[in-house]
Amino acid sequence: MAKKVLLAVDINNEETSKGPLEAALDLVRDGGVLHVVSVVPEFGLPQVSGFFPEGYEKRMLAKFSEALKAWVTTHVPDGVEAHPHVAHGTIYDQVVRAADKLEVDVIVIGSHRPELRDYLLGPNAARVVRHAKQSVYVVRT
Repeated sequence: MAKKVLLAVDINNEETSKGPLEAALDLVRDGGVLHVVSVVPEFGLPQVSGFFPEGYEKRMLAKFSEALKAWVTTHVPDGVEAHPHVAHGTIYDQVVRAADKLEVDVIVIGSHRPELRDYLLGPNAARVVRHAKQSVYVVRT
């Protein structure tokens, strides 16, 4: 049993969140704390973000935070202590940072079947495994 578990989810993809959620709930079933993180990618170059209205990013993060809270309320059973966290930036980097900041015991993350581009660039799950100080439980989705 883990005392603190970080579950990384994409709340916009229901299919890829099922397996990791089940695994994370299993790890905290005897009274652990579940931290749920979802990452909003950055716009990238300033030339891109300049096309959006001022304050757009702040409003988007607030709206995403509400969506994550709703996801946690809907998917995490009553009786499980769960805390939603929105991060902003590069997915694997933000997951690792959240795990360190929250001092979790284990990270649970899903990984899709690899495609050719994944062998060249490396999927987020592989990068989390390489860079995390914590144990990482990768669930094939």
